[in-house]
Amino acid sequence: MRPAFDLKPLVTTVFLPSAIFGIGQGAGAPVLALLARELGAPLPVAGLIVALVAFGAVLGDLPAGRIVARLGERRAIIGGTALGAVGVGVSIAAWNPVVLAVGALLTGFSNAVWGLARQSYLAEAVPMEARARAMAMFATMWRLGNFLGPFVGAGAIHLVGVRGGLVVQVTGVVLAGILMARAPETRRASSATEAAVPAGLGAMLSRHRVLLCTLGAGSLLMGAARASREAVLPLWASHIGLDAVTVSIVFGIGGAVDLLFSYPAGILMDRYGRRVVAVPSLVIIGVAFLMLPFAGDVVSLTVVAVVLGIGNGLGNGVIMTLGADTAPPETRAEFLAAWRLTHDSGMFVGPFLVGAVAAVSLAAGAVTIGGLAMAGAACMFRFVPRYSPWPRRVLQPVTSAATTEPAGPVPDSGTDLVDTVTNRTR
Repeated sequence: MRPAFDLKPLVTTVFLPSAIFGIGQGAGAPVLALLARELGAPLPVAGLIVALVAFGAVLGDLPAGRIVARLGERRAIIGGTALGAVGVGVSIAAWNPVVLAVGALLTGFSNAVWGLARQSYLAEAVPMEARARAMAMFATMWRLGNFLGPFVGAGAIHLVGVRGGLVVQVTGVVLAGILMARAPETRRASSATEAAVPAGLGAMLSRHRVLLCTLGAGSLLMGAARASREAVLPLWASHIGLDAVTVSIVFGIGGAVDLLFSYPAGILMDRYGRRVVAVPSLVIIGVAFLMLPFAGDVVSLTVVAVVLGIGNGLGNGVIMTLGADTAPPETRAEFLAAWRLTHDSGMFVGPFLVGAVAAVSLAAGAVTIGGLAMAGAACMFRFVPRYSPWPRRVLQPVTSAATTEPAGPVPDSGTDLVDTVTNRTR
């Protein structure tokens, strides 16, 4: 039996940079709308500028696969770091809302390149039996940093004004990039040749259209549900008359619960498969959204925030892990770009859908997202076993023509993983 893969070597080159990057994101995100307002943008424009970060990530997903495939993970991280520093720097120096919007778009674009390079690196460097733990730890450290970021940003804002949050963000981007650039090259990156021509995103979308329209639909719906909670919860809190301080405390409680469930999710996935967390995560998120219209005070809203935290934490790392499971080794980065596009598109569209439905009724918006989360759970229940089946084993050399048979359908994505159990005698 193979010894358990040790994640300790990844602490300083992957996990710590993820936490630092998260601190920067957590410090910068809350002040973007405030800076837009300070520069004279009306409320709708300020909201649009904030949304441009997510839109930039969607745009960044389009070329990110080719960038990572051509440059390798380490150099893509260095390039993404430089672009991210420029984007946040433009935002810091912005003298009007248009310049701030450009900075937000560049920041989102760089986040896509950075995120894809990190995911591709882990998928290549960590063996399959420890993959979910590694992805979950990576995402947990980011969430921890994102949880601490607003507190660090508050100190900087106190010292230098609202742009202080962005100063913390650019510092986090640069420091995280420097640390992660120290990671050793993977075998694939080391053996890459100039003759290898990366496949384009269009080719990936066409080649894997069945996977992306089935399992990818679950990924999109999970992205929409996750992003919508950050819009629906504060809007509902305002609707029932809670002040900003109370809302922040409620968010903090939900975020703490989220963190508590984040790493255990990776352990569960490595032991029992991906579906065991993907489906319950979306069901719990859906239930929380369906509960929201009945939350009429701070206690009931806190209960909803806690349930959302459980659901979101339980799904920690599952999208990254499923992407790594289904990615063909020879075009891993390009496939992951197409895969990330499904989730990032959901995160971009979700809040806009909430806004559109909330124009009629905020309660209807919450119920709509709850229904979409349930639909996402159904997609995951149906298609995770097809593309990331369980039990699993690593491919072994065939020593006999004899007694093995597959336990289920082999994924149609060209993946290097197969859905088999140990040899069975007929």
